[in-house]
Amino acid sequence: MVQNEELIRKVKNLIEQVRPYLQQDGGDINFINITEDMVVNVELTGACGTCPYSTMTLKNGVENTIRRALPEIKAVEAINL
Repeated sequence: MVQNEELIRKVKNLIEQVRPYLQQDGGDINFINITEDMVVNVELTGACGTCPYSTMTLKNGVENTIRRALPEIKAVEAINL
């Protein structure tokens, strides 16, 4: 697990930016960790945990937002999908 506090802070800030969009549809997202191979693990909750489009939302919305700001991040994956 990556222990770079600055990178973790930046990822958490980006998640906070996309959180309102998920909450509008009854869902939410929680940061879990960043792996050694630079994959951000998150947990999708509420409606996002059961929505058939949650993978698309995760990749097209959350992952693109994070990777645009932090190109060193390789992917964003939900641990509960």
